[in-house]
Amino acid sequence: MGKTYKVLLNDSSEYSITEEEALQLDSVAAGKSTFHIIKDHSSTQASIIAEDFLNKHYVVKIDNTSYTVKIKDELDQQISEMGFALNTAANIDSITAPMPGLLLDIMVKTGQEVKENDPLLILEAMKMENVIVSPRDGVIKSITIDKGQPVDKNQLLIEFE
Repeated sequence: MGKTYKVLLNDSSEYSITEEEALQLDSVAAGKSTFHIIKDHSSTQASIIAEDFLNKHYVVKIDNTSYTVKIKDELDQQISEMGFALNTAANIDSITAPMPGLLLDIMVKTGQEVKENDPLLILEAMKMENVIVSPRDGVIKSITIDKGQPVDKNQLLIEFE
């Protein structure tokens, strides 16, 4: 039996999908971040318009509607069930760049209160826009970079109080 993934759609609906079900989708890359998908004799086009690969969060556009998608693999599910995910996020005091790129936008200000999963920054890397979200509730202590600047992997971007 293959792996099972949990998919949270728009922070409201949760679905389970097995590896076998995912493989049954007939999908063809139609561009760098665009896919042509056929399922049950129905055809549609999907585009990934933002991604946070490390946290498995994506924004996908299908037929002019955008969806936020969060994926949990079996390890993520076990960690959540054991209650470790919340404790880990509470200890995060800074945001570093997950990859080199160009900082396109800063959506917060120093002193601003943020909630978990609030968008903080947009980082362009490999021609993809990656939304960096807050790992926890908190207050922005400092922002160490300006909009439009290039960033290196692991470069400090934001500090929390």
